[in-house]
Amino acid sequence: MTRTSRTARAASLVGAAALTLSLAACSTGDAQVDASADALEVEPDHQASATEGAAATPRIVLTYDGGLTVLDANTLEVEADIALDGFTRLNGAGDGRHVALSTTGGFRMLDAGTWTQAHGDHAHYFTAEPALTDLTIAAGQPGHVVVHDGLTAFFDDGTGEVTVVEADGWEHMVEEGHLDVVRSWTAAEAHHGVAVAGEDGALLVTVGDEESRSGAMLLDGDDAVVASSDRCPGVHGEAAFENAAGEDMYLVGCEDGVLAFHGDHVHKLAAPDAFGRTGNLYSTDGSDVVLGDYKTDPEGGIDLTRVTLIDTEAETLDVVDPFDGAEAAYTWRGLARGADGEALVLGTDGALRVIDPATGEVVRSIPVIDPWEVPEEWQSAHPALTVLAGMAYVTEPATGTIHIVDYVGGEVWKSVEVGVEVSEIVGVTG
Repeated sequence: MTRTSRTARAASLVGAAALTLSLAACSTGDAQVDASADALEVEPDHQASATEGAAATPRIVLTYDGGLTVLDANTLEVEADIALDGFTRLNGAGDGRHVALSTTGGFRMLDAGTWTQAHGDHAHYFTAEPALTDLTIAAGQPGHVVVHDGLTAFFDDGTGEVTVVEADGWEHMVEEGHLDVVRSWTAAEAHHGVAVAGEDGALLVTVGDEESRSGAMLLDGDDAVVASSDRCPGVHGEAAFENAAGEDMYLVGCEDGVLAFHGDHVHKLAAPDAFGRTGNLYSTDGSDVVLGDYKTDPEGGIDLTRVTLIDTEAETLDVVDPFDGAEAAYTWRGLARGADGEALVLGTDGALRVIDPATGEVVRSIPVIDPWEVPEEWQSAHPALTVLAGMAYVTEPATGTIHIVDYVGGEVWKSVEVGVEVSEIVGVTG
């Protein structure tokens, strides 16, 4: 997509239908409900009507200390501000409308208030006021949420329980106040893990206990082990995608490389360093290359200076310096993939770098925010990056600003002060 078409597309969505009344937040039946619902001041029975627009309206959800904010993704106008105690993590639920919030008691569903209804050869587009719902996937310690093949998998670090639902069923589940589980599984021992479900019945799960994590295994629809490996110390992070040949691939990160699952095989792709940890992975359908972070100091902080480009077809793991030796670093919050598979890295020098994943070459560097310092704790607010509808969204907590970046054209398209010190950010397509 060219810079002109990309910018024109974004501009055409500005001023889309205004919001009216809020959606109902249902709480009936045998839904698993967060015990802290009353403290969040949710109105369980309020009625709502929606406004129809001419096109889908993407929105941005962000958290800050004390709440969360929902923005129009094109104007960056605030559509809702919701009080919420504690440190809250965000994960898209897979339907372009709902977001899973890691809160006390489990994963609580947020309705971002934007959706599309298909009617045969056409569709209708709606918006309404975002609202917390009462539907919660109970979890002692809510961990990773992974969407793949139309399925959403939740991992409870406190119990090792995996819960899988169909990603397009959230509207029905919220309305009915009932969780429609299509698959569940429990690890032999609880640990900080992850699960990924496939439409063919595959289920990728990590292996470990509270003290250590050692590997992963791929199960079939009957929970039989298809492939497994215990050669993955400190397993963390996952990628699930369709490669260039149209085949499913699953990757997990290790302290000395990655494990790649393909069909009934698993391969270890070793890091070039004895300790070369990749703990976060970023894939895109149609590309054989996966972007990962890279850490060589086991006692170091969250500031990193090199990334990995993992070619799953060639079975290679290359380490790349996106800063070309410059005095800059990044954190896992500053990595993302572009719409065409570009590898994006947001540095402490304030520049967003666009990397060709096939060559590792930095094709452009875009100044976006002021230089910043990496905090000691990963929970502390610091610049974050996400990609939605072909544009990059960069947070600048120091100024309470969100920037929309045309990473193909190489310029900042819009910057708006939202007035909060943003922690996490995720987009929904509507």
